[in-house]
Amino acid sequence: MDTTLLIMAAGIGSRFGGGIKQLEPVDASGHIIMDYSIHDAMEAGFNHVIFVIRRDIEAEFREVIGDRIAAVCAAHGVTVDYAFQDLRDIPGQLPEGRTKPWGTGQAVLAAKELIHTPFVIINADDYYGKDGFRKVHDYLADGGEACMAGFVLKNTLSDNGSVTRGICEMDAQSNLTKVVETKNIVKTAGGAEADGVVLDLGSLVSMNMWGLTPDFLQLLEEGFVEFFQKEVLLNPLKAEYLIPTFIGQLLEQDKLSVKVLRTDDTWYGMTYKEDVPAVKESFRGMLAKGVYREELFADL
Repeated sequence: MDTTLLIMAAGIGSRFGGGIKQLEPVDASGHIIMDYSIHDAMEAGFNHVIFVIRRDIEAEFREVIGDRIAAVCAAHGVTVDYAFQDLRDIPGQLPEGRTKPWGTGQAVLAAKELIHTPFVIINADDYYGKDGFRKVHDYLADGGEACMAGFVLKNTLSDNGSVTRGICEMDAQSNLTKVVETKNIVKTAGGAEADGVVLDLGSLVSMNMWGLTPDFLQLLEEGFVEFFQKEVLLNPLKAEYLIPTFIGQLLEQDKLSVKVLRTDDTWYGMTYKEDVPAVKESFRGMLAKGVYREELFADL
């Protein structure tokens, strides 16, 4: 079955401090996190890649990753497309003074004309591991309509500051019932807590790795119109249309069923500049153990 990898790469992390964090090398060969995600997705069976970027980073993006990845993908029968997230691509008028992007929901909608198969959504600057891609791909290939890779909280924390995670609530069949957006999660001597509340390190959290079908895009587009009619009126400069929030609304309305697929792989990300050395060390470790080859795509 044809399946699509949708990479949300339009954002520049404000907390990262200088440069486009999606383009930070993580190994001696100059590969970035996105290279590893594309490798893992191709290995799992995804055969179409869509980069969602902004026009103003297109030249640098193509130079650092796009043209190189297009050549790798072409050699393996994988197609590559670009979609462009635009602040003005909205179902209404742009509020005066608005400069903040509209969020992950709009990022996915930017690619709607290119998505014709089941697809997985990922963040460009997050490393998800091989297991999540395999499980999401197989679930979609077997006819599943919506799923989410559930990461164990302890495997997603930063040593260098607080993080926000969507903590999952599920029923007995691992169907998602609610995503509780939890801010200010920090490591402690005994585990983790958020604003003084102790958290279960074994909780499953959403890291924005969703498996969906093209039918979802109609719901997402309708939801964007409603978002503009309600949320933007209330907060025109900062309201964001976020995939987890929207999916949460669909769950409440019984309009969607989402299967949570647990993965025990460690998530790596570079939320803070100080995360970079530890992330690079982790990739050195995976290369030393043979999880990946130095010539990254040579085993495909």
